[in-house]
Amino acid sequence: MATLSEFETLSPSELSGSPAWSATFSIDGKYLAVCFGNPRTHVKIWEDGNFNSGSTARSSSYDWKLVSTIREEHKRTIRSVAFAPTSSVLRVPVLATASFDGKVLIWEHSADNTDPALSGDDDSSTSECNNFEPIAQLEGHESEVKCLAWNATGSLLGSCGRDKTVWVWECFLPGTVGGHETTTMNPMLATEERDDQGEFECLAVLQGHEGDVKSITFGPSHSQWGEGEEILISASYDDTIRIWAEEGGDWYCAATLGNNRYIPQCMSDNRGEDLPKIISGAVHSSTVWCLGLSPGGVRLFGGSQDGSMSIWKMYTASERKRLFPQASKNALSSTDGLWNCVGTLPDAHSAYAVLAVDCAPSCAGHGRIASGGGDNAINIYREDPGGNSDEPKFALDAVANDAHDGDVNCIKWHPRDGTCLVSCGDDGAVILWNYKQTPKQ
Repeated sequence: MATLSEFETLSPSELSGSPAWSATFSIDGKYLAVCFGNPRTHVKIWEDGNFNSGSTARSSSYDWKLVSTIREEHKRTIRSVAFAPTSSVLRVPVLATASFDGKVLIWEHSADNTDPALSGDDDSSTSECNNFEPIAQLEGHESEVKCLAWNATGSLLGSCGRDKTVWVWECFLPGTVGGHETTTMNPMLATEERDDQGEFECLAVLQGHEGDVKSITFGPSHSQWGEGEEILISASYDDTIRIWAEEGGDWYCAATLGNNRYIPQCMSDNRGEDLPKIISGAVHSSTVWCLGLSPGGVRLFGGSQDGSMSIWKMYTASERKRLFPQASKNALSSTDGLWNCVGTLPDAHSAYAVLAVDCAPSCAGHGRIASGGGDNAINIYREDPGGNSDEPKFALDAVANDAHDGDVNCIKWHPRDGTCLVSCGDDGAVILWNYKQTPKQ
């Protein structure tokens, strides 16, 4: 097996006194942000002092320094953080935060407030540095906001929450389509009185889930869903995953992934007439907590309270018609593709909830899947060559038992380094891990 070993603890469990809920790297890997809950809710941001925009980072060369601590503005637990996908070298870093107070805040790095000497690692320090300033406040959710996700270009921001809704916001950030060329944004443009060049505008409020919406992620539509280039995927307390697409400027629910798994026509024919073409029953029997989308956007992983991790594959409309004729009656449009459950890991975390899942970036070259669970462990899965895309097989490649003293709430691969991951958990710890593959014999 491969190995997964701790190489640095950025925030020990006894330091914050609050659970760590969510972690996010900037798209280039220069910054890392983590949010912490009550009783002292805040966000910590670290910068890699050895960052080199022209090279691929490796865990042995990192020099993470705490550069900012955000405590103001949010009144309740900060549950999710997400850096906008704009380079922190060419553009000013922009961070979104979501809170149980029902608000989403957008923060911009401010060089004027930078004083590394004030940041310190002592969480009790009264002279903390915060070089991120709030530039916009997005309101609309009726209660707790649980998760945030940017699209690939930073032109859209999704938010979801306890009110069972998913909000889609249009964004005009520096360096994105429609954004300003300057690095200074006017926070007044985010208010109701903003002009036509407003920074953020609500495009849609998506309703359909019957419970809290726990997680969201954007992915490419591959021209199989609506007219837009992207889809939005959501996971919920109602045990389902939903696919949202855009057509004519309107967002709609294109598919609900919950019941039934389809057997490809060719597979049914090869195995005999007794093989059912539809496997009835719910894929998950409890809350779907988390989502992980492969870099190409054609494979999706869902982690659930029921202890399993589902594996989904996107099929094109032509593949759906040819391989899954029994599924055609459920398609909203003849041009729709199909997300089909092609497998599950029924005991991904020893019957404990799967709370976090993340797919390694394409630059890693190994395609590993990382997951964190209610068993306090981090697992790394590799795809077995004995399977195929219609029936994939995964094996446990590495594990860190007791990675945290409590639930592992988040696990993220470094965007430029397939050997580095960050995790955070109920114990308040933020830990960096080194993944090392077993040399081939």
